[in-house]
Amino acid sequence: MAFINFRSLVLFENENYMVINKPSNLATLDDRGESENVLLLARKYCLDAQVCHRLDKETSGALLISKNAESYRNAAMQFEARKVQKIYHAIVASPRKFDQLVVDLPIKQTSTGTVKIDKLDGKKALSVFTTLKLFKHYALIKCEIYTGRMHQIRIHLASQNASIASDVMYKGKIPMLSELKRKFKSSDEVEKPMIQRVALHAYSLKFLDLDGKEISIETPYPKDFEVFLKVLEKYD
Repeated sequence: MAFINFRSLVLFENENYMVINKPSNLATLDDRGESENVLLLARKYCLDAQVCHRLDKETSGALLISKNAESYRNAAMQFEARKVQKIYHAIVASPRKFDQLVVDLPIKQTSTGTVKIDKLDGKKALSVFTTLKLFKHYALIKCEIYTGRMHQIRIHLASQNASIASDVMYKGKIPMLSELKRKFKSSDEVEKPMIQRVALHAYSLKFLDLDGKEISIETPYPKDFEVFLKVLEKYD
């Protein structure tokens, strides 16, 4: 991975918190032997930094980081009480029309690093999906989550026959421009996917500061996500 200027990732900062726009393919923590991760970069910027939640390595977007022990406890209490509003945007490889569809399916983590729906032994997981843009073969989905289970959005969308584009772990289709554009000719010997990672972006985050003031942050799409959407708008 190329050099990352942590300061350039910061969208919001005060004496207690930072919200960054995490790039894709950057791990949140170092628990898998990653040479570079958000926590490591954050602590070079602020010695007492602590990440308050996780995003999958491939997922981009809003990530909350505390700058002191008191603010970390404050955030942890809000996450535990499910008072932090988290909204994601996903591009699914299916033209699905959802109007605040509630998916209340329990999730169980497997030994292979994936998750599955398990109504007997799974942990409660609640998501709400709304279609923002509908294409012929794809859809842009707003995902609101009220629990923070591993791969929750990915498995819940897959359960609705709406797997996220490029999410091969949960049967997501690899999106190729040649399937949409007539007389397509690739400049490369091998055609590349329109997006080369799970098309999921943590779009916004809303939480309370230590003084009770509400903080609401929206994160712009990264280039790969934005370009994918523009291609769909033009050809799909």
